[in-house]
Amino acid sequence: MTHKILIFAADMAYRALDQAGLLHTHYPPNTVIIRIPCASMLRPDVILHAFKSGFDAVFVASSGPDCPFLGEECVGKTAKRVEKAYELLDEHGIDRDRLVLTGVCSTCVETIVGTLERIEETLEGG
Repeated sequence: MTHKILIFAADMAYRALDQAGLLHTHYPPNTVIIRIPCASMLRPDVILHAFKSGFDAVFVASSGPDCPFLGEECVGKTAKRVEKAYELLDEHGIDRDRLVLTGVCSTCVETIVGTLERIEETLEGG
């Protein structure tokens, strides 16, 4: 079964996803990518809405400390937003393991692919 995965990709992480595509790197075909300027701008209710709309997993690909908007401050702000999203998932009976936050630099193709592989394994019960 192919699972639907939504990636919210911050600016730097989006560049890594673009690079993965240019290198013809394999990642799940039912992956939808939404580019956002900064992961700390992503509201927890938007993450919940993604699950309610039928996505099996959500991957927040943050720029981490390389964020062109907030720098180091991005890490803490994004972590707080994702923690609030975890609380919403708990309230709605959605498994926390289906939401993943990872910092991704603009050249970290392996990080993107590895994270997507782990998400697929989690969804398959592995």
